[in-house]
Amino acid sequence: MVDIKSACYEINDWLINVRRDLHKTPELGLEEFETKAKIIKYLKEIGVDYIEYKNHTGVTAFINGKHSKTAAIRADIDALPIDENLDLPFKSIYKGRMHACGHDAHTAMLLGACKVLFKLKDQLNVNVKFFFQPAEETVGGARLMIEDGCMENPKVDFIFGIHVMPHIESGTIELKYNNLNASTDTIFLTIRGSKAHGAYPHKGVDAIIVASHIISALQTIVSRNTDPSSGVVISLGMIDGGISENIICDKVNIRGTIRTLDNNNRIFVKERINEICKFISKSFDASYSLEIKSGYPALINSNNLVNYVRNNLCDVFGDEKVIIRNSPSMGAEDFSFFLSHCEGVFYHIGCANEKKGLDAPLHSSEFNIDESCLVIGVISHVKNILSLN
Repeated sequence: MVDIKSACYEINDWLINVRRDLHKTPELGLEEFETKAKIIKYLKEIGVDYIEYKNHTGVTAFINGKHSKTAAIRADIDALPIDENLDLPFKSIYKGRMHACGHDAHTAMLLGACKVLFKLKDQLNVNVKFFFQPAEETVGGARLMIEDGCMENPKVDFIFGIHVMPHIESGTIELKYNNLNASTDTIFLTIRGSKAHGAYPHKGVDAIIVASHIISALQTIVSRNTDPSSGVVISLGMIDGGISENIICDKVNIRGTIRTLDNNNRIFVKERINEICKFISKSFDASYSLEIKSGYPALINSNNLVNYVRNNLCDVFGDEKVIIRNSPSMGAEDFSFFLSHCEGVFYHIGCANEKKGLDAPLHSSEFNIDESCLVIGVISHVKNILSLN
């Protein structure tokens, strides 16, 4: 029986160096060319097989032992358009780009799991795919990889993914049954009225007045049309209209986001938004155009695999180090696309160390991790794969 902890801690220094190497050169979604080159360099050192894709910067490594079942592990590889405000020897060398969401850590953990599992390939009971996925922060690179066949040949039966979290101390792991993340859709709404002199408003149709009524009414979808406990958010973050203080505005553009936790509410909210825009516009003799662009689906974990991971991690780290999250996040995660094709589980690895001041939030210019979390992620991946039958 292999000592998983020892096997993973043997590569701890290597893991930290890999993470720092990736941290220095952050790249935005679908521009991860240097990151991809580094990933391939490490895969070649490991000796594992891999494939590249023509349409994007993703990479899939694989250990194919001709088993009847196949498991996949995914890491996102892209960074954010943020200036890093940390004095680190491995600070981002690119102005306006930073690994502020921990994807450098996720990638290092997956490379570490690949390194350990490749050495232990004769003990595997499943084929293993390692997805190095681009563009999680932008266009949803998971969908691009799926379209290019990453879930087939051999067909993936189970998938695992993790995210570092600064609200959890390093060494602790957080799991969630059922819904973990919300779906996301983007609202593009235009209200059209007609211009008139500001002194004679009755001769025009004021698009600003129409927009204000629609904005107020849309919030009643959350407060009056859906169950308060069901998890629905409608946030309108952009509004633009008017050309002068004394001209009645004839056009207002509004953009916003919708977050829901189940597909029934997702469908209902879209329909209700259209109804409200239609009837309020008509009541003011205005017109409207509405596009709701679909984003990521809700991330709903497979509960049997949550139990599986929970048992595995309690066995390795102890019950006190594995916590259960009660409420879902209204943030989005494109790992959900993979869950449309197979069973899977996405969970959180603590990366904070409050005593060291390492607790800045994700997507901030001060975000950093306690690097002791890296080996925790590798151990988690390796344990989950080796325990599959």
